[in-house]
Amino acid sequence: MAPAVKRLFLVALIVPLALAACGTAATPTPAETVTANSVAEIQAGDDYNDTDVMFLQMLAYHQKQGLEMTATAGSRSTNADLKTLAQAVQATEKDELSMMQAWLTQWGKATEVDTAASLHADHGGLPATGPAEIKALKTASAADFDTAFLNLFLAHQHNAIEMAHLETTQGQNKEAKAFAVRVRESRQAEVQQLLKLMNS
Repeated sequence: MAPAVKRLFLVALIVPLALAACGTAATPTPAETVTANSVAEIQAGDDYNDTDVMFLQMLAYHQKQGLEMTATAGSRSTNADLKTLAQAVQATEKDELSMMQAWLTQWGKATEVDTAASLHADHGGLPATGPAEIKALKTASAADFDTAFLNLFLAHQHNAIEMAHLETTQGQNKEAKAFAVRVRESRQAEVQQLLKLMNS
């Protein structure tokens, strides 16, 4: 495994390992942790296609929404396990966002996605979470907040898994496709943690 890919693999483990610590799984050992700047060091190279660009632009847009939601959970939730989940997502996705924006800039592409609906019809549209849903989350009552967050964020992370699948099947850039695999695996682990929290 190339050093850059190995670093990406280790960073992708942060979220599931951190989340496992709030459930029944064992707490990660020091050898399983990794510094936050490892992802940002990965270079994507110049071999890419339109799917690679679209994937990074859409996932960056998606993660900005996720960061907004998890920041709200960090300040409003009264559930310690949910707060731990939100903090783990924040740590991982901030670093991933910086990496994606750096790759897009390297390729001379916009770091913001064009939100025109017609441009996204052939791959299922833009992420379903929008300003209205995030506003509703922020204004939910204290008693309803955790349930509202879990439902919204569960759908949100399912959407990331769908985007990752598109990249792994139609992308061209080796690093972007490897990143998509890591996204799929880490978000699937998050979904399992979200379901446990919903049923606890």
